[in-house]
Amino acid sequence: MRIKLNPDQIEESLTALNEGAAECWTLENAKLHREFVFDNFVQAFGFMTKVALFAQEMDHHPNWENVFNRVTIALTTHDVGGISSLDFELAHKINAAL
Repeated sequence: MRIKLNPDQIEESLTALNEGAAECWTLENAKLHREFVFDNFVQAFGFMTKVALFAQEMDHHPNWENVFNRVTIALTTHDVGGISSLDFELAHKINAAL
């Protein structure tokens, strides 16, 4: 079941998500946000392909943008009107895809 997380739950989950990471997820416009930079377009597109497979399997699709070697991802759960545990689950999978 998808349930909107409260600010304390979001902060706790964000801390756990970013633990030990050089690059971090942030909150931006009430969404989980992160920008990824790769050596070239092919690497960026390959990363997006991996993420697309996770997202399809989870039936939870990111808002994202790709410009050459950069991929920007914003996660929110539209049907609950905010961030849910599903967003953090996908963010963990995205981190593992690097």
